[in-house]
Amino acid sequence: MITRRDALKLTGLAVGAAVILPKLGLPALAQGLDAAALMQPGPLGDVWLGPKDAKVTIIEYASMTCSHCAAFHRTTWPALKERYIDTGKVRFTLREFPLDPLATAAFMLARCDGDAKYYPITDLLFDQQAAWAFQQKPVDALEQMLRQAGISKEKFEACLKDQKLYDGVNATKQRGLDTFKVDSTPTFFINGERYKGEMTIDGMEKVIKPILGA
Repeated sequence: MITRRDALKLTGLAVGAAVILPKLGLPALAQGLDAAALMQPGPLGDVWLGPKDAKVTIIEYASMTCSHCAAFHRTTWPALKERYIDTGKVRFTLREFPLDPLATAAFMLARCDGDAKYYPITDLLFDQQAAWAFQQKPVDALEQMLRQAGISKEKFEACLKDQKLYDGVNATKQRGLDTFKVDSTPTFFINGERYKGEMTIDGMEKVIKPILGA
């Protein structure tokens, strides 16, 4: 069993490749999916962007060391946020589905300083993924990078020793796996319908626009 202590001892390369099914971005109706259950937050809560009354709700399950997730957040995410989230048409949340101990550590660090820091930190780590996740000493690289976000060495170490954060991140992943059958990253639930794999803004809009009546 891999513990959070192992995450601190990582010196090799992170596992960056997700298990992606052949037909990327194609919908799969979640058989027996309880929409109300999907909307229930995990023990750490959901950090939502966009209004509660938005017509479209997007839940993303991702791993901080997943290269396809990083590509989505570098390319699709800015346009999605500008066109749909910031304009009140879409409500979005990112849920933890770490593929390895390093990704677990990264999510713990994103969570440890309150909801206001969650997206600034996850955005930073996705944008700069190659500079920390695939280094010879990724934990050291992660520590250096998060100093940009105002996380001191002492805060960094305290976050990675926080049992509540560790348990919460893993509980979110386990619930995604067991209850919602998430088995690859990124996985999106758009108004309860599951889409597997990295999605372009065009692919997202093909789903979003009909719901919005656009």
